Amino acid sequence: MLRRCMTGAALMAMLWAAPASAAPGPWAAVGETLGKPGTELPGSVYRVALPRSDLKVTLDGVAIKPALALGSWLAFLPMGKDAMVMGDLVLTQEEVEPVMKRLIEGGFEITALHNHLLRAEPMTMYMHIDGHGDPVKLAQTLHAALLLTKTPLGAPANAAPPKPLDLDTAMLDRILGQTGKANGGVYQFIIPRAEALTSDTIALPVAMGTGSAINFQPTGGGKAAIAGDFVLIASEVNPVIRTLRDHGIAVTALHNHMLNDQPRLFFMHFWANDDAGRLAQGLKAALDQMNLKKG
Repeated sequence: MLRRCMTGAALMAMLWAAPASAAPGPWAAVGETLGKPGTELPGSVYRVALPRSDLKVTLDGVAIKPALALGSWLAFLPMGKDAMVMGDLVLTQEEVEPVMKRLIEGGFEITALHNHLLRAEPMTMYMHIDGHGDPVKLAQTLHAALLLTKTPLGAPANAAPPKPLDLDTAMLDRILGQTGKANGGVYQFIIPRAEALTSDTIALPVAMGTGSAINFQPTGGGKAAIAGDFVLIASEVNPVIRTLRDHGIAVTALHNHMLNDQPRLFFMHFWANDDAGRLAQGLKAALDQMNLKKG
């Protein structure tokens, strides 16, 4: 039986921990096959972060950091000797067709293909995927697909210590009622829903991409660019849309990420670049429309 997901500061620390060395057991072979080590997270999920640091994307004059809106990821969930893998691949328009072809040939399902941002140059697309089977064979197909892109693989080079964020992060924590974590020059929150979430009747821990993501990238003078997505049930969609718009936050996409999820989930992406505290208040008003896990 799957362990319950952690919440709050402990969950954040685990979800965005520094890239780990190869995990023990079957995950070591998965990381080696992918060419990128992952981290074992609550719920027995092995998650591999694949930031598109090769891309130079701008939106409304803001140079988008990978941690804000250009982070591909893969998450493996054990199922006996096999595994389920879900993920979100950030792709250029030219990469979409060859990657889709290779994944389909390897037995993967494509569960969504869409934008997350508007007006971004160059435009990026986001491909959500679902695969089941031997975890190493799944990783082989994923590695072959990733080689059709310019996604950086391999262990990250030793980087200089991160610079302090030009943001009042304590204020953001206080307004949102959550504890965020700095990652790659961005301040990030992951907020789980209260319901038990499943895909094909399989329980999905939050590390499988079922938590609302809110990201702040400082843009100077107390301002921040925000991006991410709210994970919503149908009755919450339009209340959240209205709330975000009332607070000057643009809704940039609304779509599914999965095909057989219960309850049916809708993912709402957003964008704004304004005073960070004012934006946090708008985001909190939207969160107040949702059924979120407490504590």
